[in-house]
Amino acid sequence: MALPLLNYKPSSQNQRVANYEVPGDEQSRIFSTDNILDATDMDALIEAAYRQMFFYAFKWDREPFLESQLRNGQITVRDFIRGLALSKTFYNSFYEKNSNYKFVEHCVQKILGREVYNEREKIAWSIVVANKGIQGLVDQLLDSEEYLSNFGYSTVPYQRRRILPGRVEGERPIHISNPRYDAYHRTQLGFPQIVWQSQVKRFVPQEKKATAGNPSLFLGMARSISPTSAAPARVSTGDINIATKVPYRKLSQ
Repeated sequence: MALPLLNYKPSSQNQRVANYEVPGDEQSRIFSTDNILDATDMDALIEAAYRQMFFYAFKWDREPFLESQLRNGQITVRDFIRGLALSKTFYNSFYEKNSNYKFVEHCVQKILGREVYNEREKIAWSIVVANKGIQGLVDQLLDSEEYLSNFGYSTVPYQRRRILPGRVEGERPIHISNPRYDAYHRTQLGFPQIVWQSQVKRFVPQEKKATAGNPSLFLGMARSISPTSAAPARVSTGDINIATKVPYRKLSQ
């Protein structure tokens, strides 16, 4: 007998607040089959779905059969997202490389477009994974009222309310805040490998490079000079004859 979904109380999150800001370039672009005009728009929608679920899809990661069904109107965008979430690429990239708790975070971020509310919600969906497997979790997320009310059957999920008015910096993109590999697997792979930063720090623009005669060009030569000097003689106080070394002035009679 499968356990029911554990009750959890939603915390105060940005995506639960009504949207009042004026749309701009920083806002997430919405891709939907409701406003598809030509094949180019459909290509952009499919790429957006891959970017939301995989961050980047190589040729090996793509699902040509699902793409063909979506282009021909045989399945909805919601079905396409379901197929990507149950694909071999998603399984190998996010389920095998993480614990159930971390996998739940990935699924909630990518499918519902928000962060996990709290630890209780994370535990609740982890129980669904343990009882119903990956397909049970994906089906329950896609059938939830939250998904249907925000994305419906025709809109690609996106990160909701990422830009926060009144703050210098909003929420980070989900693929940056929650990397694909867990901490253990990042350690095994030697991540992070930040090699390029040292090259960037050493880069000097052309207008700031030292010209001929600049004293900074002789800095290396000056540092290479190591002058040698005799060490000062060490004198012990026991070797000083105070009677002979200290001046003495005779008083007149």
